[in-house]
Amino acid sequence: MEMKDKVTSKFEELFGAGATLYASPGRINLIGEHTDYNGGFVFPGAVDKGIIAAIRPNGTDKVHAFSLDMNEMSEFGLREEDLPAQSWARYIFGVCREMQKRGVKVGGFDTTFAGDVPLGAGMSSSAALESTYAFALNELFDGHVDKFELARVGQATEHNYCGVKCGIMDQFASVFGKKGNLMRLDCRSMEFEYFPFDPKGYKLVLLDSVVKHELVGSPYNKRRESCERVAKTLGVETLRDAEMKDLEAIKDKISEEDYKRARYVIGEKQRVLDVCDALQRGDYETVGKCMYQTHWGLSKDYEVSCEELDFLVTVAEECGVTGSRIMGGGFGGCTINLVKDELYDHFIAEAKRRFNEKYGHEPKVYPVVISDGSRKL
Repeated sequence: MEMKDKVTSKFEELFGAGATLYASPGRINLIGEHTDYNGGFVFPGAVDKGIIAAIRPNGTDKVHAFSLDMNEMSEFGLREEDLPAQSWARYIFGVCREMQKRGVKVGGFDTTFAGDVPLGAGMSSSAALESTYAFALNELFDGHVDKFELARVGQATEHNYCGVKCGIMDQFASVFGKKGNLMRLDCRSMEFEYFPFDPKGYKLVLLDSVVKHELVGSPYNKRRESCERVAKTLGVETLRDAEMKDLEAIKDKISEEDYKRARYVIGEKQRVLDVCDALQRGDYETVGKCMYQTHWGLSKDYEVSCEELDFLVTVAEECGVTGSRIMGGGFGGCTINLVKDELYDHFIAEAKRRFNEKYGHEPKVYPVVISDGSRKL
């Protein structure tokens, strides 16, 4: 049974007929990692996996939400003190609250939802969930919130209700995705443009290490603080305004760790622009080289990789894969790989075999299709 049929039949079983279906995708990011909160550029695209929700206003001030993936119901009101206990329900609650703050008269509703974004793979299932509900509530409750603000609703939900100080990229990609295109977003000015992405002769594939290293105290927020300290020492708003020579000039005023974090971010800013130029020339070999540089920068300078991901990237290099890198926040999850068609089968087989030999399980394989953003089905 297709996901949308599952979502619909569960809705009918719990609440009766008359629901409207909405969907939002997860995302990949070709390059530009940990740059969004540094005012830099990111280069995401929406994928063909995401969240589907069936929603119908119920005329009360209560939300009844059922997660098919968790097989769990949550019921909550729409006031600040009604924060639900389940972490998945907090995303929906947060979106309701953030929409209300933007003047949308959100009322109670019944909803069921499911997702096929692989969890923990760095494809932003949470942003897909937020975008689905932001888009839906805007339409169902006659809001006039523009698409950018819908992305900000998701981001604010993470900040205010889920405890993650994320940038805007994931929600932006989920809302604005366009089939056959990647998007370069300037995270400072919020200007973006679509770049056609149709690499003839290459495939894009994710290899999921199925490893999630839970680290005590959010390492994500710590990286962010390093970047902010260096920017402050340099007297700039964010590292976006810094060049490598500026960083070298203050090397003795900052810790070795902060220096390495900033070195990665400043280098990554340039790599995103290099990739854009290369894509316009159809030069996928340069795109691939930049991906490898990003990976080893994230591994050695930013220190957000892990042994398993470094191993997958090394296997990719040895198999002649054009480009490979860790994708997402780090500490586990996936590598994203740009592979020539004729090398694809060999690479996947080798990666599975060698990873299994070393770690006792195979990585999961997710071919990527670049798809559309938030929409009514």
